[in-house]
Amino acid sequence: MDAQAGLAPPLRPPPVRGAAGGRIRQENQAMILRAAEHVFARAGFAGATMAEIAMRAGVPKSNLHYYFRTKQALYRAVLAHTLHLWLSEADVIREELPPQVALEQYIRAKMRLSASHPDASRVFANELLHGAPEIGEVLRHALRELVSRKAAVVQQWIDRGQMAPVDPQHLFFTIWAATQTYADFESQVCAVLGVSRLKPQDYAHATEHVVVMLLRGCGLAPVPLA
Repeated sequence: MDAQAGLAPPLRPPPVRGAAGGRIRQENQAMILRAAEHVFARAGFAGATMAEIAMRAGVPKSNLHYYFRTKQALYRAVLAHTLHLWLSEADVIREELPPQVALEQYIRAKMRLSASHPDASRVFANELLHGAPEIGEVLRHALRELVSRKAAVVQQWIDRGQMAPVDPQHLFFTIWAATQTYADFESQVCAVLGVSRLKPQDYAHATEHVVVMLLRGCGLAPVPLA
């Protein structure tokens, strides 16, 4: 699925010849996106500046505009990239897999994304809090269609008696809320735990808790570790 469906047409830089040029372009774009995630997560769209993002990325502002001509284009690229990461992880939810295997893998993947891309998650959450003006069409089409397909898989598991009867769509809402809270509300989690920031061991502990809690709510037991 193309996570950028519904967004304004992306602004592309002039073509770069050769495999090496393509690789460099991808690396530069990835570096710029991570810098933009950091700045947008803290300043919001209105407060962020291309100059600050360029400084964070360690590139001249002219180079930044070479890849993303406007701040809005860069902001949309951050949202599209984040949604693409989230949507791709849902591929594991397949009818032929046992529900406890598929759901556990999905939950663990979502927790890994919260740990590895917390700023991206916060940018996306802030976009939703403002009514999703830039990505609303994607949510109403691509995301809705994906959840519809995956909810149908969950319903099949329920109909076969493989898991407890739960609302399939609301199950996804619950998984998203439980996993993304560690990124979106990290300051709150840190305040309660008495730490300055979440470390890998904190995420490992939280992941086991979320996996067990959500699977038990579905009448499932976690898959024993080999």
